Amino acid sequence: MKIPEFIVALASALAVIAPAHGQPIGMTPDLPFTATLSNTTPLAFGMAADDAAHALGAPLTYISGRPGHEIYLAIRTFGGSGFFDRRDRLYLQFRKGRLTGWKGDWGRSWMWQ
Repeated sequence: MKIPEFIVALASALAVIAPAHGQPIGMTPDLPFTATLSNTTPLAFGMAADDAAHALGAPLTYISGRPGHEIYLAIRTFGGSGFFDRRDRLYLQFRKGRLTGWKGDWGRSWMWQ
């Protein structure tokens, strides 16, 4: 009985003396992988149209629907291959004035027509 008590006491003493940190003490912890993804869209269900436009950094263009139940289009322009800009279309659906869904549409490339 003396040996298990000694092992428990030694393990608890080591846990207090040398904590198991993945980083040195005093450094800020790394962000999780999902927080550092560069292709995440800053949209959330329940946003208003103005909030969604601000989050995307692009104006919304009305496509269809009655007031409060609209579909908008946001065109975001990013640098492409260096010669041509890439224009991504994002359709946003609103119900009762709140964002309920979105869908990216990459369409067909005009270069292959």
